[in-house]
Amino acid sequence: MSNQAGPAADVSCCAPLAEQRVPAEAAAVLAPAFKALGDPVRLQLLSMIASAETGEICVCDLTPAFDLTGPTISHHLRTLREAGLVDAERRGTWVYYRARSGILRQLAALLTVAPAT
Repeated sequence: MSNQAGPAADVSCCAPLAEQRVPAEAAAVLAPAFKALGDPVRLQLLSMIASAETGEICVCDLTPAFDLTGPTISHHLRTLREAGLVDAERRGTWVYYRARSGILRQLAALLTVAPAT
């Protein structure tokens, strides 16, 4: 298992979408990350990974939190990896996941809305 960066790794993002139009290149690169987060299980998995106390979490701690099979959880985790939202590292028989904070900051910045006045 590699620590491969997903497609969004090399994109520096843009101003909040409420302030200016998102460039086509940035939209094409960031859209898969938003699409990956459109599934409730993947959103919960990313939340568990991003909020892990040590900054990473073992798949052995993720799987029991869902009423889903191991292969289904693996599919969702692969989707998050391919979207560039998480990195994975195999240690023995287990895989550990950590959130990619750069892409999460880009997504958050894109969705930032100025406070109501």
